[in-house]
Amino acid sequence: MRPEEIALRMRGVTGLQTVVASRIVRQLSQMGCEPRRVLHELGLNERQQTQFNQADPGYLAATLRWLELPAHRMLNYGAAGYPERLAQIDDAPLFLLIEGDPQALLHPQLAMVGSRQFSHYGERWANYFVEELARCGFTITSGLAIGIDGICHRAALAAGGCTVAVLGSGLANVYPRRHRRLAEQIVELGGAVISDHLVTDLPLADHFPRRNRIISGLSLGVLVIEASLRSGTLVTARYALEQGREVFALPGPLGNPMSEGTHWLIQQGAHLVTGPKDIAELLGSGLQWLSLNENTTICASQAEVELPFADVLANVGDEVTPVDVVAERAGQPVPVVVIKLLELELAGWIAAVPGGYVRIRRASHVRRTHVLV
Repeated sequence: MRPEEIALRMRGVTGLQTVVASRIVRQLSQMGCEPRRVLHELGLNERQQTQFNQADPGYLAATLRWLELPAHRMLNYGAAGYPERLAQIDDAPLFLLIEGDPQALLHPQLAMVGSRQFSHYGERWANYFVEELARCGFTITSGLAIGIDGICHRAALAAGGCTVAVLGSGLANVYPRRHRRLAEQIVELGGAVISDHLVTDLPLADHFPRRNRIISGLSLGVLVIEASLRSGTLVTARYALEQGREVFALPGPLGNPMSEGTHWLIQQGAHLVTGPKDIAELLGSGLQWLSLNENTTICASQAEVELPFADVLANVGDEVTPVDVVAERAGQPVPVVVIKLLELELAGWIAAVPGGYVRIRRASHVRRTHVLV
């Protein structure tokens, strides 16, 4: 029996700690005899022997065939190259199936997770944090889900960084289906897509909370971008705390349900972050930030920046602001404000989104004095 098949069969044996199951896999692989004859001697009870022997041969064969293809690997617990941080957690996976570069799992990783129902605010800041942290050398790890997860993977690739996707299904059943191409791009650009399931396993609901322990276990810390109070994202944060990882949370606008989870985490002691520097400094990435005199300001002077219609710009916030609200705040007719908003959009100060406009650049000389009271 191939060592890979032994490990696959052992995954279905319950009641064993990973370190014990791993030892049995190594012993069976080294003996070279029929494993079924020595299971009792190695400490498996009758129920566990039955679980080992009755593993579905079709599912096993499909995974073994998958492993024969290029760039497909199995990495067993305790073997060289198995991520050290992941090996230290309770209930570490007995093996990882990997499509892509296994070295991606050994880089300093930051998990970034969030809600599937994301806002423009969450999308904007997820992209910003990923871009900066990827440039710092962090591999961005997430779950390939719709929403913030997918945004983070794409942003890492766009920044020329590395990203790792952890699935709650088999690697032959990438879920969600709409992210199959994204998974391929992650592999093509030097990252990895991984799972601790047989390759044909379906994306069942109870798989996803369990896979979150791997996302946090691989990482130095977890950054939660957006989450409701009932979001599965908070499961990842809980695992991170149990594993001794740092938990970071992005504060959001009041009244946004997707900020309630991050605000709750901050109240429970998660690190409130206002920029990538907060994370890089705490995790010790080696990032060197500019040392400046406390009186030094990095910004262009007002004379150097061509800023049209500051009175209108001051009334467009970080959250979606309807046109009529901008006009009311600025005390100007809607048709006039629409023309000014278009100019501001073309100049790159704001962006049109469903329901109105959002600010995408900050100007130090746009004061509250521009807001009509």
